[in-house]
Amino acid sequence: MSNLIRWEPARDMMTWREAMDRLFDDAFTRPFNLNGGSLGSPAIDMYQTDGEVVVKAAVPGLKPEEVKISVTGDILTIKGDVNQEQEVKEKAFHVRERRWGSFERSVMLPTEVKSDQAKAEFENGILTITLPKDERAKPRTIAIKAK
Repeated sequence: MSNLIRWEPARDMMTWREAMDRLFDDAFTRPFNLNGGSLGSPAIDMYQTDGEVVVKAAVPGLKPEEVKISVTGDILTIKGDVNQEQEVKEKAFHVRERRWGSFERSVMLPTEVKSDQAKAEFENGILTITLPKDERAKPRTIAIKAK
């Protein structure tokens, strides 16, 4: 038995630029989007539970000290630099696709968070940022009294 999902045409619409960006990204399947000579922005997943917002960013090949995370208001920003390895002059490259340079990704958080209690972990190229929700943003149950 399958679940029915309501079709919402506006949700499926995208701009011409978004379609071209997606086509370009899918065609080259690189960990970062190309953007004007810099690395662009890392791919992320963001979800929330009852008590926290979790953001996972793909930043392969980086060390934790090469990434900076900040929260300003309701905007989370992830920045970093990928340094170019020392060039090998005696070798003739057949393929050279790895990029170097800076990247930045800013996303709007879905709810208020306690940024001073945030945690960040780095494992196997995935940066996981856990942001506890502010008490005012947590769902509350309201009891109904009968008269």
